[in-house]
Amino acid sequence: MEEKEELSRQTISRVLISVSDKSGIVDLSRKMSEMGIEIISTGGTSKKISESGVSVRPVEEVTNFPEMMDGRVKTLHPLIFGGILGRNSDKEQMKAHNIDKIDMVICNLYPFKAAADQGVDLYSLIEEIDIGGPSLLRAASKNHTRVSVVTDPGDYNWILDEISKGGLNLKQRQDLALKSFRHTAEYDTIIQSVLAQRFGEEDLPPSLHLTGIGSPSLRYGENPHQSSVFYSDLLHSAPSIANSVQVQGKQLSYNNLLDFDAALAILMEFDAPTAVIVKHNNPCGVASSGNLLEAYNGAVRTDPQSAFGGIISFNREVDSSLAREIVSSFKEGIIAPSYSAEALEIFSAKKNLRILESGNLEDYHRSPSLRSLDGGWLLQEADEVCISISDCKIVSKRKPTDDELEGLEFGWKVVKHVKSNAI
Repeated sequence: MEEKEELSRQTISRVLISVSDKSGIVDLSRKMSEMGIEIISTGGTSKKISESGVSVRPVEEVTNFPEMMDGRVKTLHPLIFGGILGRNSDKEQMKAHNIDKIDMVICNLYPFKAAADQGVDLYSLIEEIDIGGPSLLRAASKNHTRVSVVTDPGDYNWILDEISKGGLNLKQRQDLALKSFRHTAEYDTIIQSVLAQRFGEEDLPPSLHLTGIGSPSLRYGENPHQSSVFYSDLLHSAPSIANSVQVQGKQLSYNNLLDFDAALAILMEFDAPTAVIVKHNNPCGVASSGNLLEAYNGAVRTDPQSAFGGIISFNREVDSSLAREIVSSFKEGIIAPSYSAEALEIFSAKKNLRILESGNLEDYHRSPSLRSLDGGWLLQEADEVCISISDCKIVSKRKPTDDELEGLEFGWKVVKHVKSNAI
């Protein structure tokens, strides 16, 4: 009998709401109240709902304890968590301790990342670490066979529709529980990553925790029969492939992203106007000159055959004269800080040409590199060593000419990024 109840729709009669992101919460509360659902809420959420004219029961009225310690302690009470975690087998205990069931928890967490991005002081940042919220979400997610858990305001409308039909079914509750667990995992990962920086941790971490937001599915993986998704690092705000904007062109593929990333990394070794052409992660042409057009032509001359269908990166704005030269032969894609309107007009004639705009590259820095192996991952710090001729000792019998030394220094910057044979 209990299993059948778990599989069926769960009616919603009592909801706990405690949200940091209050978008849509008044409308949601009003519609729930109109359905006869009792609403329990905390602090600022309770105030916002109440001020809108919707009936709401403050959490301290349920617990008979005030919110205390500047809001650090609000929901951490058996009358709240018992109501969320209670099972059918716990009914007698719940009755003995006057614990009423809570059918749904609507909660999202303190804006820790936003505070970190704003550079607030460490004391203020610590206060943005949510305690009760993650506990509520974990409790509701654990008991998802009987309780629905909601973290995303984008889900409010369809959830209201399901409540009006009699409640959420088990599959919907499972999906919401997974979303909740991912929400808290992401939150904890961001906290430990930011605090590692604030506490001055310099070594690679003793354990690895990642958080990323998945893109829509890529065109395909390494091969056309493989599916692929790119996950962007929530904590990486510097110029990168993840933070570039695709202006036009076909959907990106796994190999496209690898090539764009390699082209950008090589480009950042140079200060002068530079063009980099990459094929299969390797440079097949790199040149610096007085302007981008000259640099591009120099890069193409390195190996015209390999340049066909390559990915090109530039460290200056692409203008119309350069754009006309680029479209004279087939290229897969281009990445640059910006493009003139005339250049974009020229590129628009090549509908499939992928155009990425990186924005200002001034704050570019390379993240540690992560590679997956079967059963684990390899993490190494970024290679930030830059060899300068002035740091070198000449031991050959013949001293190189200035041109030879300049060429050698240029070559070192490129070879640093070579994965295998390259020209």
